[in-house]
Amino acid sequence: MKSTKRNFLIALLFAPLLVFAQADLEINTPAIAALTASMEKRHAQLAPFYASGAIGYTSDGSVAVRDAKLIALPQRQAVNQAVAAENADRAKLYKEIAVANSHPEWEGDVRATFAQRWIAKAPGGWYYQDSSGGWVKK
Repeated sequence: MKSTKRNFLIALLFAPLLVFAQADLEINTPAIAALTASMEKRHAQLAPFYASGAIGYTSDGSVAVRDAKLIALPQRQAVNQAVAAENADRAKLYKEIAVANSHPEWEGDVRATFAQRWIAKAPGGWYYQDSSGGWVKK
């Protein structure tokens, strides 16, 4: 009897993860295509700042200015605007992927999964935040 109850509790705890595992993270809709195109275009502008360590990936799937001193003063406003636009597109992307999978409640799971993906795909030398919020150089 204890084993049945334990198995039931385990199933309840992990059922959302099993359901989310069936999400299509590569799903494409016109909205998702527009967001990814916008992000790809902006990436060329942000890449030198990732490489210098001025910006990095946050643990929640966003981008943040890590060290503003590494950005020339005349460029700071433009970089801050690009980071803000990138984060807005990322937030919309996570939501659109969840909605396209007919599960808007998965938005947080989509965000967490993409946060891990961005960090895993980052080239060596780029910075990311660990789970405690500290910056780590890859």
